[in-house]
Amino acid sequence: MRDKIETLDTLSAILPALAGSDRAEQLARLLTDEDIDTLRHLAREGMGENSLRALTSDFSYLEGWCLAATGSPLPWPAPAPLILKFIAHHLWDSEKKMSDPSHGMPDHVARALEAQKLLRTQKKSENLRPPHAPATVQRRLASWSTLHRWRGLTGDFSAAEVRSAMRLAVRVADRPRARKSRKAITADCLELLLATCDGTDYAAPSLMDIRDRALLLVGFASGGRRRSELSGMRFGQITWEAFLPLDPSDPESDLLPAASLRLGRTKTEESSDDNSVLLIGRSVDALKAWLEAARIQDGAVFRAIDQWGNLKTRALTPQSVNAIVKKRCALAGLDPQDFSAHGLRSGFLTEAANRDIPIQDAMLQSRHRSLAQASSYYSDAGRSRRRSARLLG
Repeated sequence: MRDKIETLDTLSAILPALAGSDRAEQLARLLTDEDIDTLRHLAREGMGENSLRALTSDFSYLEGWCLAATGSPLPWPAPAPLILKFIAHHLWDSEKKMSDPSHGMPDHVARALEAQKLLRTQKKSENLRPPHAPATVQRRLASWSTLHRWRGLTGDFSAAEVRSAMRLAVRVADRPRARKSRKAITADCLELLLATCDGTDYAAPSLMDIRDRALLLVGFASGGRRRSELSGMRFGQITWEAFLPLDPSDPESDLLPAASLRLGRTKTEESSDDNSVLLIGRSVDALKAWLEAARIQDGAVFRAIDQWGNLKTRALTPQSVNAIVKKRCALAGLDPQDFSAHGLRSGFLTEAANRDIPIQDAMLQSRHRSLAQASSYYSDAGRSRRRSARLLG
């Protein structure tokens, strides 16, 4: 057990999801020696941090589920009946579940996963648990299949009965895809959050206030950066640029500070891609103020601060970025349950749509590759302005 924890601690240097003794001990209980060897191999092969984090999360969930459902660790290769059981335990008919409690995931399996903090879905008021999102189930099956390939094995993931069961289960259990943030953090909402970073009548903004202000402004202005990109941002990614005019068509307009932010490897782009975005104005001022206040000249940009106001060398985690957004929402009098860090991303595109900025322009800043995904925010923002909805007055 101790050797496994030490190995996981070593991996945490390249995989922040493993950081912390509690997390390492939990994974050491769930993962076998062979599982950890697989993760170490993937790390050596240079798999992207986000992909490796997702695989580790899915890996630990699959091991925990199999132990709870069968009493045994995951078998390699996975037989078709076990894959079918996984589908049946996660995608089911909500109406049938109301009349047949044994339908779907058994209660003892759900309780075991909850005890291990692997199952986050909360029961609804009628004491019934909804099925998992089909996309989550499909991703975990894909991760399971990927881990087979890395071990040189072939599972029954493409078996006809598995494909048929998945197709039918998705049809029954499918539900509208929920936003990662129920509400978008548009410009007016962002101003409310920023106001909580201004200090008080009796005290100047704290170091935490200065950091959070920079985090919110950079996160929004850079196109709505993902929380993993904000937490992973390094000083070397920033290039200070010459001042730029407020109105690009008027060289005589006020000049604003500017900076280029090289994103490197992201969820959709490789580190070799030319994916720099430009920051102009308030976000640059806020970023400079934070770097100067924290005396940061290298390493992580956005860092942890303890309860006594002491700056740490370690970077914020993606979860910390999310917690900061929710904390600022609460301080602004908003319901934190309605917002998450992804609200900066959806808010940027929604605000761009509200200001009639061409979607192609907005996508260059947000670095969306999918027009369909980006246009969904434009469609939502433009619904109330559609002339076609007013045909009958």
